[in-house]
Amino acid sequence: MAAAAAEARVFLEVRRRLHSALLILGDPNEGGLPMDVCVTPTSLQLKSPGGCTELWLPAGVRLVPSSCRGLQHVAGDGLHLRLQARAEFCPNLISVFNQSSQAQGCCTFYCQSCGEIIIRNRKLLRVLSLPHENWGALVDEWCCHPNPFANKPLHPQENDCFTGDCFFLVNLRHDLQQPRPEVAPVETRCLSSENHLKMKPKANTKVICKRCKVMLGETVSSETTKFYMTEIIIQPSERNFPIIPRSQFVQSVIAQCLVELSSARSTFRFTLQGQDGKVYILLWLLNSDSLVIEALESSTSIKKFPLLEDLLKADSSSSWNAVKVLYQPCIKSRNAELASSWESDISVHCLTLPSATCLELLLILSRSNATLPPSLRCMNSFQLEGPRFKDRREHLPIL
Repeated sequence: MAAAAAEARVFLEVRRRLHSALLILGDPNEGGLPMDVCVTPTSLQLKSPGGCTELWLPAGVRLVPSSCRGLQHVAGDGLHLRLQARAEFCPNLISVFNQSSQAQGCCTFYCQSCGEIIIRNRKLLRVLSLPHENWGALVDEWCCHPNPFANKPLHPQENDCFTGDCFFLVNLRHDLQQPRPEVAPVETRCLSSENHLKMKPKANTKVICKRCKVMLGETVSSETTKFYMTEIIIQPSERNFPIIPRSQFVQSVIAQCLVELSSARSTFRFTLQGQDGKVYILLWLLNSDSLVIEALESSTSIKKFPLLEDLLKADSSSSWNAVKVLYQPCIKSRNAELASSWESDISVHCLTLPSATCLELLLILSRSNATLPPSLRCMNSFQLEGPRFKDRREHLPIL
């Protein structure tokens, strides 16, 4: 087939579960030079008078050229078409909820931002998930006598690590490398995964990295500290600190959290709030089986997927496993009514992160949205909780 394009752009989204693919051949400047497009099971080839660009698909991905259908031209995007595709499912991800249990022997906790050692050579004998947020009510239903667990805090012992939705609880009583909170810790209270999310931390409970001054977590009691998963890397002590770009790490952790929670609790809507209790982002998870491939025209090489600048490395892959989300920012009183309705909806799950990380994620989402073809950036007239609004659509990589 032939198309017109001044600067070719190839965007391919493969849905593993649906065995389908959406192919967009970019035409940002209308009325460009003629271009021939050849679709084979393992590659895409674009030929124009200015040269030839060939995009090879990742191993395990195959298209069915004869199944091309729905060909249409979308202004600002170019040609859209759908076709059948096959893609192998990615291997099981190491859960961020259990990453500490992957270590054999002793492990070390690092500040992800600067590599400062927070806990050195900690032997974790037990890595346990905190109970569901409604566990107290369930116990009341099961017991014919008063709740024996009422007002009893769940604090980890020295060799324990408790995991919540997006945080770790560890005991720092005997650790010499522990970061020092600004002032005294808050008083003890009954803990569960949701209890932590609903706590309203005070400024004097913050745990700050001694080197880079980033907020790592909060003190829960005189011996227990909560570390946010977006701020800490846990590695076996014999390994070196892994250097991972900040935005790459944040989006990977958040994407895996969303996938884990949607699978475990069948919830797909999330509010992200800071440790100050303010809601920063509304997220709606659409799917987690997307493989995204993108390239810009080049006569000699294929441009890498331009999600973020720090991902543009010579050895980067041009394909990404991704989760697709709709999002709405809630900063500066934006979408206040919608945020309020989500907060009162029991089907919406709340995640608490440092306020600075919420702003980082909002920037990542905005920049990710800008890299998508224009027709995929918004979903118009989406009905939710009564009001009509426009959602932004994003792809968060799973790394």
